[in-house]
Amino acid sequence: MAELRVFPLACAVQNYSWGKLGQDSEVASLLASSDPMIHIEAGKPYAELWMGTHPKGDAMILDNRIPQKTLRQWIADNPDSLGTKVKEAFQGQLPFLFKVLSVNSALSIQAHPTKELAEKLHAQYPEHYPDANHKPEMAIALTPFEGMCGFRPVEEIVSFLQNVPEFRALIGNVAAEQLERCVGEDPRGVSAALRICFTRMMKSEKKVFVDQLNMLVKRISQEADAGKDTSASCGELLLRLHSQYPGDIGCFAIYFLNLMKLQPGECMFLGANEPHAYIYGDCIECMACSDNTVRAGLTPKFIDVLTLCEMLNYTPAPGSSKLLSPVQSRLDPCVYLYDPPVPDFSVMRIEIPSSIKLYLISAIDSASILLVVQGTAVGTSTAAASEMAVRRGSVLFISANESVSLHLSAPDGMLLFRACCLV
Repeated sequence: MAELRVFPLACAVQNYSWGKLGQDSEVASLLASSDPMIHIEAGKPYAELWMGTHPKGDAMILDNRIPQKTLRQWIADNPDSLGTKVKEAFQGQLPFLFKVLSVNSALSIQAHPTKELAEKLHAQYPEHYPDANHKPEMAIALTPFEGMCGFRPVEEIVSFLQNVPEFRALIGNVAAEQLERCVGEDPRGVSAALRICFTRMMKSEKKVFVDQLNMLVKRISQEADAGKDTSASCGELLLRLHSQYPGDIGCFAIYFLNLMKLQPGECMFLGANEPHAYIYGDCIECMACSDNTVRAGLTPKFIDVLTLCEMLNYTPAPGSSKLLSPVQSRLDPCVYLYDPPVPDFSVMRIEIPSSIKLYLISAIDSASILLVVQGTAVGTSTAAASEMAVRRGSVLFISANESVSLHLSAPDGMLLFRACCLV
């Protein structure tokens, strides 16, 4: 059965309400390109494409030589396909989950637990925390992409406390003044003061924060209508989030968290306990194979304010510190590697110019999943006699130590993303 080492996948789609609708969604567009028989519904959200083995979205193998089987089942039967190191390090499981996201309205203010906290939460509240794994993740922009990540430099938060009276009223003068006194002081003192301010906001009584939010929205709306600059209050973003989640405490989080604006190819890494929220755009996402999320705002889902406030990393830092720059391969100039500080996953961006007609996707000692974002080709694996047509939206599973030759038929070249594990 050596030839069954590389094969196409049919991947799960998640229709969460925050997803972009119909053909506006990159997820839907990739689906429609990969299979013209798929009908895309205009008013339906297509939020996430899951490429992997997670039980909530296990990929199906699209190969006539393999009877109806999920990727998870096939890997269980063929654990050597993971690669020796990956198989040993992750107990015979594919360690990552690869995704495409199309975000139309903001996702919740959230963070992902460490492995230790994930195990504890799963044991205590399995209905809310469905597995015991941690969930570090990274997002690589496919289109201009907006998100929030990590606590802003303390000087910026203090500036909002001084320029947004409704925000200050919610935090309270005592906590606000404590943070103001900390500017330029001992980092531990800053983190402690920041924790107090953020926790006071998140635990404020609903009537109190709704009143302050309504006053803020009214004031910003009036200023915007009068043509005034509202940037000192993040006015445009505030009104946008409030229109999506009226009366939600998460609207105030914009004054604590860095606003990230990524251009295509730029990446942000979200480690454990890092507060974040995606706001708008399309991205490639890769993470440890988990669905554990602690939420506390901008969501109708279960929120766990106490756990979130306890677990967060309260170290303020500029948004630029959350960026993960890709490194161009010295061996293959078409490959740019995003290699985060966790062993579970890495992603390669492969840009093949139109001048190249034959391209070899090199063998690595890890199972990998390949997504075609742009271009068409005929692929042959080193172990296979048969050919595979690959086009925009195609997803391939490549076993460890297998290479794939691509015979390009794309006038504009190809853009591929490849998730793997470089332990």
